[in-house]
Amino acid sequence: MDRFLAGMERRAYRMAWIATSNREDALDIVQDAMLRLVKGYADRPEAEWGPLFQRIVQSTIHDWHRRSRVRNRWRQWLGFPRGAADDEMGGDPLETSIASHAPGPDGSLGLQCAIDALDVALHALPLRQQQAFLLRQWEGLSVAETATAMGISAGSVKTHYSRAVQALRDKLEDHWP
Repeated sequence: MDRFLAGMERRAYRMAWIATSNREDALDIVQDAMLRLVKGYADRPEAEWGPLFQRIVQSTIHDWHRRSRVRNRWRQWLGFPRGAADDEMGGDPLETSIASHAPGPDGSLGLQCAIDALDVALHALPLRQQQAFLLRQWEGLSVAETATAMGISAGSVKTHYSRAVQALRDKLEDHWP
């Protein structure tokens, strides 16, 4: 179980960070999901842990969004600013890997601009599209596994994924072919 969680930690954190735009909340989501997996599903076969963990992460993200909406309504009603801490995340394995293979300073700058644009575009996607895209592309889950993780039908996964890909293509056409 420790090996599995260590392998999933960074990717789960990145998904939670994209969904929340807040470092501490993303860490809390991942920690909560890991604890829930260990407490409730440690006795399950290892092959089931991946989809179960993703389902728990996505449910925890939904819970966070639901609580945030309520908190933000109260803040707005009480006259407090909405503010969310936009902490910069360091040590992203995707950025580190890509940057290490860049040909030179010009290539690195162009690639970093493209990565930044991708990050902004992912944050701008609606939550369901964001989840479908990340689970299918980043985690490599099948349509059925993604449907299980998100708690929706396979057809809905295909729709959300398709819309996410189209939105990303439209927003990133200047950076990628």
